[in-house]
Amino acid sequence: MEALKTGWNFFQNEILGMSWLNRLIGNLLESAGLDIDSRIGGSIQFFLYDVIKIMVLLGVLIFIISYIQSYFPPEKTKKILGRFHGIGANIIAALLGTVTPFCSCSSIPLFIGFTSAGLPLGVTFSFLISSPMVDLGSLVLLMSIFGWKVAVVYVIVGLIIAVIGGTMIEKLHLENEVEEYIRKGKSIDVPQSELYFKDRVKYAFEQVLATIKKVVLYILIGVGIGAVIHNWIPEDIIIKILGDGNPLGVVLATICGIPMYADIFGTIPIAEALLAKGALLGVVLSFMMAVTTLSLPSMIMLRKAVKPKLLAIFIAICTVGIIIVGYLFNAFQYLLI
Repeated sequence: MEALKTGWNFFQNEILGMSWLNRLIGNLLESAGLDIDSRIGGSIQFFLYDVIKIMVLLGVLIFIISYIQSYFPPEKTKKILGRFHGIGANIIAALLGTVTPFCSCSSIPLFIGFTSAGLPLGVTFSFLISSPMVDLGSLVLLMSIFGWKVAVVYVIVGLIIAVIGGTMIEKLHLENEVEEYIRKGKSIDVPQSELYFKDRVKYAFEQVLATIKKVVLYILIGVGIGAVIHNWIPEDIIIKILGDGNPLGVVLATICGIPMYADIFGTIPIAEALLAKGALLGVVLSFMMAVTTLSLPSMIMLRKAVKPKLLAIFIAICTVGIIIVGYLFNAFQYLLI
């Protein structure tokens, strides 16, 4: 048992967490005459380590996920979802959202396509919620930083929010709140040619390049903010604002996350730095969920597809769910990390 635990810790710290890379960068900076214990040196080490680690993990994960996704083109996904009804359909939609490595803005065109194809509105919203919030890549990247318990629970609660949110929207019968051009749109069945292994590999590489081009700026910004938090903002300030001394920390983090735009890969460095400075786990994860699910740019895009009433209900359901989850994480933080 002890050997298994040791092996897992090595996998989590050295393979997923790439601790060896952090040590290597620190040694190189010290050999160049930079004090990594200073604020400037520590910031440079944090920045280089997190950028390289995230980009490497992102490339590998997106390749694997995209290869899997090549078996689930939109038409095939639509047919799979069409076989299920009730809450089962919401669960399947949420699970399918985990194999789409998209930010919220990229998920909205698929949401529009599924809605135009006649899929139940609640099912398409379950997909829309889970796709940016939870994916296989986030599971692995969260494991590399927060450990497997936090990663697994994060994914589970994200799926629960997606299923409950979609189910509630379905029960409210808000189909008329979808813009008319989508409700009257027609879905055209496009024959799907069989892809060979080399075609799937090519597709996966193309997705890696396309995704990195889309998110690299947000990763750099996110890591830069994380480096500033980690090395320049005093710990007592973070604890005062986002620690257990502030009962509204979860609400504050959720509200602060909404105006931002990034995917989960860009928010993790900020979350990592906040947690290291004493922010509560639920506060940090609420911030991440708000950024990935309710970012202002994606809400502007979604407004083009749905009317204000449905948009407001969607935001309210997600916000309440994220806040509840945040407080639950705070309550059980010491069991998870």
